Amino acid sequence: MTPATPLNNRIAAALVFLTSGAVLVLEIVGLRLVGPYVGVTLSSSTAIIGVALAAIAYGAWTGGWLADRSTDQRRLLSPLLLLGAVATAATLPIIRVAGEWLRGTDTTSVLLLATMTLFVPAALLSAVTPLVVKLQLADLAHTGRVVGRLSSVGTLGAITATFATGFVLVATVPTSVILYALAGVLAVAGFGFGGYWRRRGNLSAALAFTAIGVPIGIVAPNPCAVETAYTCAAVTADGTGRTLLLNGAQHSYVDLADPEHLEYSYTQWIGGYLDHLPPGPLAALHLGGGGFTLPRYVAATRPGSDNLVLELDPALVALDRRLLGLRTGPLLRVETGDARANLRRQPSASRDVVIGDAFGHLAVPWHLTTRELVTDVRRVLRPGGVYALNVIDGPARRFVRAEVATIAEVFPHVMLVAPAAALRGETGSNFVVFASTAPLPPWAGAVTGDAPQTLSGPALRSFHTGAKVLTDDHAPVDQLLTWD
Repeated sequence: MTPATPLNNRIAAALVFLTSGAVLVLEIVGLRLVGPYVGVTLSSSTAIIGVALAAIAYGAWTGGWLADRSTDQRRLLSPLLLLGAVATAATLPIIRVAGEWLRGTDTTSVLLLATMTLFVPAALLSAVTPLVVKLQLADLAHTGRVVGRLSSVGTLGAITATFATGFVLVATVPTSVILYALAGVLAVAGFGFGGYWRRRGNLSAALAFTAIGVPIGIVAPNPCAVETAYTCAAVTADGTGRTLLLNGAQHSYVDLADPEHLEYSYTQWIGGYLDHLPPGPLAALHLGGGGFTLPRYVAATRPGSDNLVLELDPALVALDRRLLGLRTGPLLRVETGDARANLRRQPSASRDVVIGDAFGHLAVPWHLTTRELVTDVRRVLRPGGVYALNVIDGPARRFVRAEVATIAEVFPHVMLVAPAAALRGETGSNFVVFASTAPLPPWAGAVTGDAPQTLSGPALRSFHTGAKVLTDDHAPVDQLLTWD
């Protein structure tokens, strides 16, 4: 068998750099694609990473197998690039259609969506490197140098794509643009490498296949009105009411005509608690903004209150200003960035109330659940100040029990509010945890919203007995929060 003529070293490096980087672009964008349907959780991240690695392994094995059986590896490179372009362009419409059928957080849905998002294009592109390596192995004396060089180039491509996509592309352009642009780059590389520019028939056919995903993507249901660097956001209207959806889940409800209107039960419980505090303005700190329902409620019911909101996503704040009527000023301020990092910068004993209402899909971000975070909340609160935390959990109540146990390690007085059926483990629900260094008022059982019940004292200790305290070293929030 006569070996094929080696590629120019620069062309070989460019192919490996491009295809390795493209796989990482698909991996990062993949999490954005599945998020609106199965949430951005440890499970979905694990599925995306695992499927990407499986595709890389399968593609590399297949590419090596093809390289050993082909008399001219060059002939395989262009078809792989073009097929990778087609698969990349088709990813968006496939996920938008399949995602509507596979909504949920169960492992099967997560793995199926991750597989449909990544496996085919990543495997096709991962098959390129072994073919290029085989082409460059002119003699055994330089095998180590060739393999090492191309391996390092592929790794550099992956690193470059990771930083460029995570820090720049996702923050500046929609996911659809990233995918179709990547498909276009791969198609151009495939056409150019195969010499198809002179074959108009082949060029037209390949362009048609590559672009087939565009019209389907336009008509397929799009769960995002706005894509930010962190989430897929949409707003629905109902009279003067507006519902904010983040990654497909209802997050906030705002009545543009009545800032005192609280739609969801958990907001009613927190609002009812705040209403029973001594009259006068409050210094309130909010961990998570969302639709800014509770900050606006405090501003409306307690004029002169100082509301500071720590919100991760500046694009979400801009969306709130544009569609949800948010008006910020000296008494309703926003600091964007990670809530925990910004909490560390708050003065000690500076707040009467800290309200935790930050969510990634259905779960509180794990680093906002730990004993270390709760300790910092206590530092920021004035003596007798109150920490109110919204938690969502299923009937098993594993997460809320662990969170109550964690908060009880830091605050001497803790109370849990939830529907009686949820406390008995008959249904999932929002749970609100109140905590303070001073005794909590007994009136809380009378607040409105789904006939809530309160647990405190011995009953609450019995509720969380045996639950593990969450720490920065161990906080398996996604595993604890299962809807069963």
